[in-house]
Amino acid sequence: MACRPSPPAAGASLPPLPWPQLAEARRVRAVDLFEDGVSNAEIARAVGVCAESVRRWRRAWEEGGASALRRRAATGRPPKLDDVQVETVRAALERGAQAHGFEAGLWTLERVGARR
Repeated sequence: MACRPSPPAAGASLPPLPWPQLAEARRVRAVDLFEDGVSNAEIARAVGVCAESVRRWRRAWEEGGASALRRRAATGRPPKLDDVQVETVRAALERGAQAHGFEAGLWTLERVGARR
């Protein structure tokens, strides 16, 4: 049976973060609890994951230390746009389609791809 992450237990102070950062924050918190000798079941309840996840994390921690549980850089194809280009597109989208000569204010993929 698959285990789905649940919200952290009351009193577990994990900040509101996007998913990748939240997942890493849970693992970092688990490392602190490993070092304090807390059981896997208690850690699972404290950070809101299933005990199997904690077992995997503990194994990785024992073999590679805390760095083994840190988030790794994204893999795959490099982005086609650099940060400046992404910001230019974002700003253009925020101005709206009509500001770019379209009759209606609705953005479509075709309109986003059109050069105007």
